[in-house]
Amino acid sequence: MNPQPIKTAARKPSDALSVPRFAVWAAALMLAASLAPSAVDARETTAVSAPFEVSESPAGNYLAARVAEAEHDTFAASTFFRETLRSDPHNIELVQRAFVAALANGDLPDSYALAQKVLARDPRNSSARLALGVRDIKAKNFSAARSQLNWTGKSQQRDLTAVLLTAWSQVGSGDVKKGLALVDTLSEPSFAVFRDYHAGLMLEAAGKTEEAGKRFKAAYSADQSTLRLVDAYARNLDRQGKPDEAKAVYAAFERIQPRNPMILAAQADLAAGRKLAPMVKDVNAGAAEVLYGLGAYGLGAAGGRQGDEIAAIVFLRLALSLQPDHALALDTLGEAYGRLKQYETAIDVYDLTPENSPMRVNADIRIALLLDALGKSDEALKRLRAIVAEHPQNAEALSALADLDRSHKNFAASADAYTRVLTLTSPSEKSQWAIYYFRGVDYERAKQWDKAEADFKKALDLYPEQPLVLNYLGYSWADQGIHLDEAFKMLRRAVELQPEDGYIVDSLGWAHYKLGHYDEAVKLLERAIELKPGDPVINDHLGDAYWRAGRRLDAQFQWNHARDLNPDPDDLPKILHKIDKGLQEASPAVQDSPATPQAEVKKGG
Repeated sequence: MNPQPIKTAARKPSDALSVPRFAVWAAALMLAASLAPSAVDARETTAVSAPFEVSESPAGNYLAARVAEAEHDTFAASTFFRETLRSDPHNIELVQRAFVAALANGDLPDSYALAQKVLARDPRNSSARLALGVRDIKAKNFSAARSQLNWTGKSQQRDLTAVLLTAWSQVGSGDVKKGLALVDTLSEPSFAVFRDYHAGLMLEAAGKTEEAGKRFKAAYSADQSTLRLVDAYARNLDRQGKPDEAKAVYAAFERIQPRNPMILAAQADLAAGRKLAPMVKDVNAGAAEVLYGLGAYGLGAAGGRQGDEIAAIVFLRLALSLQPDHALALDTLGEAYGRLKQYETAIDVYDLTPENSPMRVNADIRIALLLDALGKSDEALKRLRAIVAEHPQNAEALSALADLDRSHKNFAASADAYTRVLTLTSPSEKSQWAIYYFRGVDYERAKQWDKAEADFKKALDLYPEQPLVLNYLGYSWADQGIHLDEAFKMLRRAVELQPEDGYIVDSLGWAHYKLGHYDEAVKLLERAIELKPGDPVINDHLGDAYWRAGRRLDAQFQWNHARDLNPDPDDLPKILHKIDKGLQEASPAVQDSPATPQAEVKKGG
């Protein structure tokens, strides 16, 4: 069995305000169409030394830049394209690629200079116009910003970003009324929450607190589940002299998304009688909020499509150029780099989180997990234990430590950490199914089946028909030869719920194998291989099933393939023994693949 990897402390998708889907994708695709594959660096300049050397050959530098693009390393791409341009400064394709790499890498002065060169040849390049418009907003050249942003034409696909940033530029010019009128042109009903939210921010920044409250209230009445809207509204209520109403808004959100660090910090300020500052204080912060919202929502909707992820990253970099201490933008940017496996860059991004930010502890947790992804497990565990020691009531830190201990087979320590998490949270929260599930895995691996079974059942009480739990408990029962009817019912239901999950299909196939149903096992395990061709455990399982079904050559092929897929060190000797001796001649200890479930549930960056 080989359960699907999931997280226990993932970033919540409701941090950023959701805009209508077509609007988000219109804005994101405006950039994605012109962005090459890349990752983004958190630095505004290339002040650090590159871990490579440029070539004396322009062709060599160009090829190196293209390789860096494909590997999503825009630090290298930006450097190599810049060097290539020295020998061919009028090549428009090189200029465009260098602009994209510099913008994605956060080399803003370079990207602005290159954007001007791009526009000299392609006046309608929307990415270049956006970059220069943001530059002008930051410099308080609001009229110039409007000239850049309004060049994007009349297409609705290009209007969302331009309308909002242009509206903020009007606020910067002192014409709040004109800015609001422009926002209110977003008249479609699906825009209502988004429109009122940004109108409220503009009024708040202009010192019109009560008018802002009316717009926030209108938006909040339609959406009480989005962090940024909830926080903005509660802060406004407090500034209107209504702290009790602000506390009630936060308390309602706490029931939806418990223990959010931004909300906890605001609640602590209210409890201490400290007045809450407005979320957005000036035009730069307001424009940054537009770009953050587009980037955060776009990243959540990207679904693994890297072109869309890169577009989201550029929005976030531009947001941070306006507000470098925007902690949620840094958090989202770090998450994006982690998705692209740019772990060192992600660490640099998280480390930019201000020390006094409520998000700082979360950033430190993510840094530790990224260090583990880089193979620095001892340092990662040391950091997490230090965080837990300093913040013993932080449930996310304890969850992350438990995850890491479990991934390194420190099952007793992991179970203890999960138990501590449960003491800090309500045991009836639906989201706690994952804690019971993971602790059950720890107990099962530590050969404490009674405790494991109880935790799996509790997880199902909280989240009936959760496929991962059905998968693990059903397989464990089938492997022990108990509750067989219910076990296979659970496994079949898990496959019905997630038919494209190779790990779950593997579990059902392997349960059939353990009971001697070799033909059925082969059929299911072949399907699992189609879904997860690179998993060594599934390949090993299929080899065993082939052998028992009399297909010896096919079995040898699968075992050899499993050997080449970097299996767990504990499994490799058994695979090698089967390659040499087969199953019939193997000793009982290695006769079949291990029956213990493969709990490969990892905490990502």
